Amino acid sequence: MANQNIKPLKMGIIGVGVGATQIMPNMEEMPEIDLMAAADTNPLVREAFQNRFPEAHVFGSAEELCNDPEIEAVWVATPNALHCPHTVMVANSGKHVVSEKPMALNMHEAEAMVEAALANNVKLLCGHTLGFSPPVMEMRKIILSGELGPLKALNNWAFTDWMLQAREPDELDESLGGGVLYRQGPHQLDSLRLLGGGMVKTIRGTTGKWWPERNGVGYYSAFMEFEDGVTANVTNNGYGYSMTSDLTPWSDELGKGLILGYTHDERVEIREQLKSGSRDEFAAKHDLRIGSDHERRFWRETPSEIPHWKPANLGILVATCERGDLRQSRHGLYVYKDDGVEDRFLSITKYQAGREDLMELFNAVRNDAPVYHDGQWGMATLELITAIMESSLTGRDIQLSHQVPMPFEYGA
Repeated sequence: MANQNIKPLKMGIIGVGVGATQIMPNMEEMPEIDLMAAADTNPLVREAFQNRFPEAHVFGSAEELCNDPEIEAVWVATPNALHCPHTVMVANSGKHVVSEKPMALNMHEAEAMVEAALANNVKLLCGHTLGFSPPVMEMRKIILSGELGPLKALNNWAFTDWMLQAREPDELDESLGGGVLYRQGPHQLDSLRLLGGGMVKTIRGTTGKWWPERNGVGYYSAFMEFEDGVTANVTNNGYGYSMTSDLTPWSDELGKGLILGYTHDERVEIREQLKSGSRDEFAAKHDLRIGSDHERRFWRETPSEIPHWKPANLGILVATCERGDLRQSRHGLYVYKDDGVEDRFLSITKYQAGREDLMELFNAVRNDAPVYHDGQWGMATLELITAIMESSLTGRDIQLSHQVPMPFEYGA
């Protein structure tokens, strides 16, 4: 039920895939958002969306949704190769837009998206990444406060089963924005940029494609240096042998997967299926979509207890300051300092995918507040992705030229 004192932002979604199923529950609950339309080329997905939202406008193309005069803003959640054309289309229709991560395939596309938003005087926000998540935001607040002295280094590593999850062909093809670097890199790189202030000077990285049966980038590692001398190391391994959650004793066996929660034995079985070519990717992917039992259980049911943090996509993140360290804890942050270790509780009642992104857009449109994660910010994060790819090919450090700072007031 919408708050009578709030004029909700009338929103549509282009692309009702697995990512959209994570965003929609918060759209439903937030009084600031009125989810009133969706577009998807899959008739089964359109039917499932209409069943769940009987009063919504449902379209078979992005063009039809953009022509709906009632819609004020659009969340673009189509395959990565379509982020640019769909964002430009939305902007040209005079609607505000949130583009899913990664922002685009290359810097040329990102520039076109920024130019379209400016030309049409609409807001462009780049999301959703785990840089919006409560643990990362609390880290930023502590860093900016100076409580532990100036930030000195960042270390972030994620070992996941991303390569074992059900995948469409484009999700593994780096020319179409596939593989862990394009699809999971924004979670880590955006968070590191946020904590480090945004201005990365140089980066050197490498990527790995190690399975012929899963011909996509399943590994990356990079070292970056910010303009003020802060350094950051980041690693992501999606092959699912060891898991970052093995290092967090509160993560049970079913908490070790990204989406499905595969157990060790299930991961072994899936690897064998991939080697033999016997895995039914279509069925496995369909089981994640809107209307599925998985979608209901994981994204729509209210948890019976406060959910504990799990490493998943972001992995374990450690911020090292002059006088202490910060890292995620079960329900908040561990703050390591001279007088001991404090476990600071963060009140998180459920998974909040997209909530902060949507609030930033709402406040920008309704209250003329700044868009902090705007096109220039998204372009700067994309630059790190393309630079890691270039560095992996050339073996060189890459000098960066599109970095922008995050204003001090954000999260302070």
